[in-house]
Amino acid sequence: MKAIAIAAAIPFVMLGGCATQGASGPSSLPPAPAARADLAAGDGAARGTATVTEAADGLHVRVSASGLTPGIHAVHVHTIGDCTAPAFTSAGGHWNPTGKQHGRDNPQGMHMGDMPNMTVAGDGAGLLEYVIPGGLLATGAMPLLDADGAAVVVHAGPDDNVSDPAGNAGGRVACGVLKVG
Repeated sequence: MKAIAIAAAIPFVMLGGCATQGASGPSSLPPAPAARADLAAGDGAARGTATVTEAADGLHVRVSASGLTPGIHAVHVHTIGDCTAPAFTSAGGHWNPTGKQHGRDNPQGMHMGDMPNMTVAGDGAGLLEYVIPGGLLATGAMPLLDADGAAVVVHAGPDDNVSDPAGNAGGRVACGVLKVG
């Protein structure tokens, strides 16, 4: 009788071992490198969040904004991780490690930090999702998060997608420093 009970228990012990192995064993992938920024206005009021996640095809950027003026706003990744209010000029220019001209429609190329415009609804909320092709977060020859970091900036107006160096997008109305984790 004991032999039958032990034989019946063996499959359950084996299944338990398999379930544990699958959850933490060699088949588990590490999380993708990611950074996050809390966006704020010049007066410190919260204006949403931005996340940047590294993937095989580049950097996936997601900006979820709130409390903005309805309309079209330029959104760019800037070269310096510093959002000193109220003008946020401390964030520097657009991330441009390849030395291109500004603008998604510029025939001479575009900055890696140039992204499409974001439409903000009547309630002040906007969402932008974009992939920066070939971008790397913190590794490689031209990482976004180099020694002085990076920031996501929302501008007062739309980007014309051609004018160098900044697309005539107007002042900087929200900014957030990207931080890993």
